[in-house]
Amino acid sequence: MPLRLDIKRKLAQRSERVKSVDLHPTEPWILSSLYSGSVCIWNYQTQTMVKSFEVTDLPVRSAKFISRKQWVVAGADDMVIRVYNYNTMDKVKVFEAHTDYIRCVAVHPTQPFVLSSSDDMLIKLWDWDKGWVCTQIFEGHSHYVMQVTFNPKDTNTFASASLDRTIKIWSLGSPDPNFTLDGHSKGVNCVDYFTGGDRPYLITGSDDQTAKVWDYQTKSCVQTLEGHAHNVSAVCFHPELPIIITGSEDGTVRMWHSTTYRLENTLNYGLERVWALGYMKGSRRVVIGYDEGTIMIKIGREVPVASMDSSGKIIWAKHNEIQTVNIKSVGVDNEIADGDRLPLAVKELGSCDLYPQTLRHNPNGRFVVVCGDGEYIIYTALAWRNRSFGSALEFVWSTDGEYAVRESTSRIKIYSKNFQEKKSIRPSFSAERIFGGVLLAMCTNDFICFYDWAECRLIRRIDVNVKNLYWADSGDLVTIASDTSFYILKYNRDVVSSHLDGGGSVGEEGVEDAFELLHEINERVRTGLWVGDCFIYNNSSWRLNYCVGGEVSVTTLFHLDRPMYLLGYLANQSRVYLIDKQFNVVGYTLLLSLIEYKTLVMRGDFDRANDILSSIPKEQYDSVARFLESRGMLEEALEIATDTNYRFDLAVQLGRLEIAKAIATEVQSESKWKQLGELAMSTGKLDMAEECLLHAMDLSGLLLLYSSLGDADGITKLASVAKEQGKNNVSFLCFFMLGKLEECLQLLIESNRIPEAALMARSYLPSKAPEIVALWKKDLQKVNPKAAESLADPNEYSNLFDDWQIALNVEATVAPKRGIYPPAEEYMNHAERSSESLVEAFKNMHVHEEALPDDDEDAVNEVVEDGGVEESQEDAVEVDAEDGVEESQDDAVEVEAEGSTDGAVLVNGNSSEEQWGTKNEEPSA
Repeated sequence: MPLRLDIKRKLAQRSERVKSVDLHPTEPWILSSLYSGSVCIWNYQTQTMVKSFEVTDLPVRSAKFISRKQWVVAGADDMVIRVYNYNTMDKVKVFEAHTDYIRCVAVHPTQPFVLSSSDDMLIKLWDWDKGWVCTQIFEGHSHYVMQVTFNPKDTNTFASASLDRTIKIWSLGSPDPNFTLDGHSKGVNCVDYFTGGDRPYLITGSDDQTAKVWDYQTKSCVQTLEGHAHNVSAVCFHPELPIIITGSEDGTVRMWHSTTYRLENTLNYGLERVWALGYMKGSRRVVIGYDEGTIMIKIGREVPVASMDSSGKIIWAKHNEIQTVNIKSVGVDNEIADGDRLPLAVKELGSCDLYPQTLRHNPNGRFVVVCGDGEYIIYTALAWRNRSFGSALEFVWSTDGEYAVRESTSRIKIYSKNFQEKKSIRPSFSAERIFGGVLLAMCTNDFICFYDWAECRLIRRIDVNVKNLYWADSGDLVTIASDTSFYILKYNRDVVSSHLDGGGSVGEEGVEDAFELLHEINERVRTGLWVGDCFIYNNSSWRLNYCVGGEVSVTTLFHLDRPMYLLGYLANQSRVYLIDKQFNVVGYTLLLSLIEYKTLVMRGDFDRANDILSSIPKEQYDSVARFLESRGMLEEALEIATDTNYRFDLAVQLGRLEIAKAIATEVQSESKWKQLGELAMSTGKLDMAEECLLHAMDLSGLLLLYSSLGDADGITKLASVAKEQGKNNVSFLCFFMLGKLEECLQLLIESNRIPEAALMARSYLPSKAPEIVALWKKDLQKVNPKAAESLADPNEYSNLFDDWQIALNVEATVAPKRGIYPPAEEYMNHAERSSESLVEAFKNMHVHEEALPDDDEDAVNEVVEDGGVEESQEDAVEVDAEDGVEESQDDAVEVEAEGSTDGAVLVNGNSSEEQWGTKNEEPSA
């Protein structure tokens, strides 16, 4: 079978001539050393240069990552080896290693060793744990040593390629080569070991324009690869695929099958001569270094060659080796969480004579077919015995155990369950792919044709580019996946049977009503399978999704943290299983009853859905409730939900405050009480709001509630609680609304807000002003004695304070009425009353500093009863949320700094003569 190598270019960067390339094992980095003397690190995901090292002015012919040390080691034509830390960009070591150009450096996979080879015909071993001392020199070549590489299967040995036309195999610790391979007619430029299987092979490239495959045990040449038109400058065995890659100065990269040695592909990116190849075990990426830049390609699909039968037995192919695991071997005692790797015991089942590209169980799980290298082999699943074989580019099973093979684009053969050929078909079009299942499908790049297995009659032609096909077990539903979307169709087998049995004609399009399109979804399916009427698939974003019964709704089951591929579903475990490219198997819970319930809800069949609900485990009820919530069915979701937090949220959304209150009582969550209290207040349930806010100790909410209700008792209690908790802002407002001005002043003093206390006393309790001014003076004396002396006591300098005597008289008149709190419902009776301040009322009635007449006192009392004292903007006091009262901008007191000429105190933006007065050294008359 020709290898269907899907080659995609992942990076293309122009640069100076690239002499070597390397891939980082964990980071998405490519290391390139350039003829111009620099070393660059490229990020192939972001397509950007990450770091660059200016090494020397001469060519750097080789550079490698030492990832376990975060180093880059580079050898150059100045005969010096340099080591850099690629994180800090610091030089770790610089030393002269050879007496001529350094052609290659190679890093030991486990030991602290680096090999270097040079035009001085020597190979040297360096130990970085010993300060990069040279621990061994290998002599034996008679010309430039172009490349050295460690044997991955025996890291104590390495191979070297030289322009003396030989390849030598060496062992660490021995100065002489173990043996020499001689077969090229010109100098050997490159050498690499086979890593894929047990074959003791290495490959070399030469100036004689050939590459040779050698068996280093028999010391013989196995194959010569001819075809390049110039020197072969780079070679490698791909670590994951059965291919050999060769690069040449003719500008091409050739790919050869490593078993048949057939040329599979030739690449030419037009960047002139090829100088280097880089690869990494476990990856299908290959990096190519050219005269004019770097190219990275990704070869083939990374889908693991694996299959699972209905009982949970998995068979997979690692290269030619076949292994098996059994999911049932993971006991019930091992509780494996969703997404965790299963601890499976791997057993060797056997080997395969061909390189497997596909591997698939038949429907009953008794047989397994392996297809590759243009052939197929059917094995027994248990004993891995060969039951049948033949030529095939592709192999597919029917649901009944028959099978079909595509031998070429023009011939398809159908075989019975007994491995006997039944029919040979020559389609009228070029069959590029075939698919099995209920019907046999043959595809071109433009359409797909379905045929019945028995008579090979055309059932239906559908014009679509098909990448994959998935049949449901019932045979009634099928998914056709294309590059960018997938289609779910219903197969009307009864319509087809009646049409064919009735002798109806079948034209080029087949039976018109054979399929009914149920749904089209614009997502790419990487792998998929049917579980009942549910189609499960992972998309291009590696999300595990499903859609039910052709409904529009697509649900994400899980977000996968890495590329994973569906294996199958075990109904008795209610779990779907996936595998990654490292053959790690994980499982995710997927309840069929849950899927069926959601299907019925989406179809509006609520009676049947409720019948199924009882079969769903209680721990899945929250998942059901969230599904119902997404459908707008909040009442039903609230009935089913079990999580208290989720039920509380649903109850709040629905306005079901009693249920929410019961939940809040159960969990005693302050945040829930607060949320419920605000909701109760907004809906007019004030008793519940008070209860909730008290539970939450939401003092601001209680202040709003009590002040709105005019509840003096509530505000009194709140003032005490707030003071105890240090919430002075709330406590101050409570005292102020209650008219308890003395408590307000005391709170300001205790909060060390003495200037604000003095201002408040001047506005509301002038009789307290002298006492507080004395405190102010004492406090200010510590900071600015001159400013403290500038403060005037109203008792001593009453002439400096406007309407001082009137203010004292007003205070005496108003004080007895502060404790009277009319109910909030009487607000409208007072809203339209005069807003004139009491001082202005006194002045308008010509009230002087003498005792007031009785009729004037009655007038003042009327003003007091009507509206009391109105706060002017200048007298307003703002409350600090943290530590008491904050000065408003209008009430700010500016104290003149030292050096003031008159020590004036500015209040409310006016000079002290207008409010506090100016106190000079000698009081004025």
